[in-house]
Amino acid sequence: MKKILGLFLLAGMAATAQQNLNIQQATYGQYQDFAVKSLTAPQWRPDTHTLTYLDATYQNLMARSEDGQWAEKVLVTKAELTKALNEVLGEKISLSTFPTDYAWKDKSTIQFNVDGEKVATAVLYDVDKKAVTSALSFLDGGQHFISPKGTDLVYTKDNNIKLVQESATTGGGLRIDHKPITNDTDKAIVNGSDYVHRQEFGIDRGMWWSPDSNSLLYYHKDETMVADYPLVQWGERIAADKEIKYPMAGMKSEEVTLVVYNLANNTNVTLKTEGDKEQYLTSVTWSPDSKFVFVGVLNRGQNHLWLNKYDATTGNFVKTLFEETATTYVEPLHGLTFIPGKNNEFLYRSEKDGYEQFYHYNTDGKLIKKLGFKDVVVTNFIGFDKEAKNFFYTGTANNGLDRQLYKTELKSGKTVQVTTGSGTHDAIVSTDGMLILDSFSNTTTPNDVNIISVKNGKATNLFKAENPYTGKTVLPKMELVTLTAADGKTPLNGRIIYPANFDASKKYPVMVYVYGGPHAQLVTNEWLGGGGLFDYYMAQKGYVVFTLDNRGSDARGRDFEHVIHRNLGVNEMADQMKGVEFLKSKSFVDTARIGVYGWSFGGFMTSSLMLDQADTFKVGVAGGPVCDWQYYEIMYGERYMDTPQENPEGYKSNNIIDKAKKLKGHLLVIHGAQDNVVVQQHSMQFIQACIQAGKQVDYFLYPTHEHNVRGRDRYHLNQKIADYFDTYLKP
Repeated sequence: MKKILGLFLLAGMAATAQQNLNIQQATYGQYQDFAVKSLTAPQWRPDTHTLTYLDATYQNLMARSEDGQWAEKVLVTKAELTKALNEVLGEKISLSTFPTDYAWKDKSTIQFNVDGEKVATAVLYDVDKKAVTSALSFLDGGQHFISPKGTDLVYTKDNNIKLVQESATTGGGLRIDHKPITNDTDKAIVNGSDYVHRQEFGIDRGMWWSPDSNSLLYYHKDETMVADYPLVQWGERIAADKEIKYPMAGMKSEEVTLVVYNLANNTNVTLKTEGDKEQYLTSVTWSPDSKFVFVGVLNRGQNHLWLNKYDATTGNFVKTLFEETATTYVEPLHGLTFIPGKNNEFLYRSEKDGYEQFYHYNTDGKLIKKLGFKDVVVTNFIGFDKEAKNFFYTGTANNGLDRQLYKTELKSGKTVQVTTGSGTHDAIVSTDGMLILDSFSNTTTPNDVNIISVKNGKATNLFKAENPYTGKTVLPKMELVTLTAADGKTPLNGRIIYPANFDASKKYPVMVYVYGGPHAQLVTNEWLGGGGLFDYYMAQKGYVVFTLDNRGSDARGRDFEHVIHRNLGVNEMADQMKGVEFLKSKSFVDTARIGVYGWSFGGFMTSSLMLDQADTFKVGVAGGPVCDWQYYEIMYGERYMDTPQENPEGYKSNNIIDKAKKLKGHLLVIHGAQDNVVVQQHSMQFIQACIQAGKQVDYFLYPTHEHNVRGRDRYHLNQKIADYFDTYLKP
């Protein structure tokens, strides 16, 4: 009896070890319980063949070097760093981890930030001397940047810019001075913020130090003419409004200028960008000699770009280097990359010839050479080799599914693919261009990390990550598929996840997970196929989970994306229905039980499919959906749709509010009450239209969340989505 009981217990333990995912694991387990082994914050130490990264406990900065046969050693401990900080800073610092934001400033110095009780501090630390060489404190809350020389820092506070300077005293010590660069009191005047043009056009910062550290270039944004938009704050006993500026399509937009602040004489000079006050200013770049500023000036219609040069001292316009126009739209996303050692030559990224690729220009505007390679879409510039004869970048392959590392010779334009295996290569190159750290994954490889010699291709393996799910749970089978778009010729990438314990003789319900909009790619040849664990969770619950990257999505080139212009949702839905045709051709699909889920643009797609294809989709969950594009912001909305005045038919045809009467299935609309991207007005208008049409619709609000539901509340969100499908889609 005891033997039988023991066997029963062992069997039970084995079964427990292979349990299905729970909702917590389905939400964040990909980054916690089931995180794939990797290097944290890997970087090449400048001018060396030494690789640095954080250890698995986040307590130490580790190093591997070619001289040391790539053996792992501790470079700096958290304890050593803490000791050095406490010797310099006025308050006791207690670090929970080694700073994950560390970055090499030069061969010996790393830069990172430390948060104290009252202020944050930007720190420069010499790893050889184990000493802090600079510590500039600032009030945290906005952006901050330390100068190239390391003696000055700027930060934003209350829409203004503050300067922190380190200077010598007569006694030989150091004095830290704080002074304002701007003093605007109107809340609608914003200085130095990265939230200019709503962070479209690749904008991720609002201030730029000149290379010589003598000047600061910054955005000055005037929103006084933009209408206030209320976000109701529910946490107060009497709810209050929080006013934000939200320029809707076709309405008044913000006015932006660029200003150069000179540290020596404490003066501000505005660049004379002139033209339409509602134009966009992006691709902002200093010349290496700090004499000029280059700016991409884009008209509000977003179909005409001027790459202009301005005198940094006077602000005067110098010349237009080149122009770029399109019948659809021009979308500059990157600054200029100057060739090391040359003040007058740079690389520029553009998709004007069909694919985002590099163009070699001089500062007179002469095109020296186009440096594109086949139909490769550049995804990331990596860097130059030591002599700046070659540069490296990652780009697409295999119809956008793969990411490979490429090397291009600047003079000849000859390009070679450096990495080989089909999948996703995440590469960083040593500063001399001789060694590559390659982290590789595909649908069967969690992570294979190698150091590769550019000269001979020899690879030194650091580790091969094990499957983190082994012995814990059995992930359902996943497969990448290729379908043909509704145009009859364009290949589309799809991903199908089969239900747990799949039996082809049975019928299964389907959850289609969709995004479908620009700048997003859901299907890739990497671990899990680019899918999230929630998809696999739903498959474990018995669903076929399907995703298709329709035309209009990312990483396939200009023409693949631009078919959406002026008619958002039309070609996207046509392609998604090709995905449905594929599903319906499978004997194991229950064609009467197909549902769809998506967020943001995916929420728009979900709602559109539930209405325009009401006989196909029985259940939908639309999160943060755009319901009427005239309620969306100018920068994104007008790029793809033009203004409502210019394209009334386009705005009318994709307005799901007007289609509420077509609803047949069960639709759950979810919105964050603090959403400042897709404002709640969208879903409220749609709900009202459903009421007027006599259509039952489910609505759920997250009172404190913005466009996405984050933190622990995401467990609640995912449980609600899963329960909704279980209630209305399962047999």
